[in-house]
Amino acid sequence: MKPAAEVTVILGDLRAGRAGAAERLSALVYDELRAMAGAMMSQERAAHTLQPTALVHEAFVRMSGSDGLDANDRKHFMAIAAKVMRQVLIDHARAKRADKRGGGKVLAGVEGLDSTVTPGTSGGTRELDVLDLDDALHALAEEYPRAARVVELRFFGGLQVPETAAVLGIAEPTVERDWALARGWLKRRMEGEKK
Repeated sequence: MKPAAEVTVILGDLRAGRAGAAERLSALVYDELRAMAGAMMSQERAAHTLQPTALVHEAFVRMSGSDGLDANDRKHFMAIAAKVMRQVLIDHARAKRADKRGGGKVLAGVEGLDSTVTPGTSGGTRELDVLDLDDALHALAEEYPRAARVVELRFFGGLQVPETAAVLGIAEPTVERDWALARGWLKRRMEGEKK
């Protein structure tokens, strides 16, 4: 059985409450989730205290504790995982900011947004505040929900255009248009907040 089909079967076993299904799912998707976490962490600042392995484990715990494992298939599961990992990173950033009593910003690299957001620099690398990006994504989602999902899957999930199109059930040119729209919208929003 192909891994994608096997994930779908295991997700069905999970919904049915079959013993051992969560462990089988974890073993089957762990490497893929680890790669996704690595892609997300590559967007974070160099001295980030959360490691990709911890991000995967925290996301899996959160998905297991809710209806997050109620996915239909592998693509749906990976989309849920990307969203949960993003939330883990946001929660981690908020906690770090709170630890610094509101004074520090938790930064991420902008390379995944193709340099469209250009906040200050740190050590020669363009970076942005993860929480500001999260706020901007929430605002984007109010106007353009699908474009916000594209950013979530591409920037936070590390998915390429074909994978994003498959997860969202849309054509690749639509993903590319949404990606361009979102990047421009986020650039205007983020630059406007700096003024």
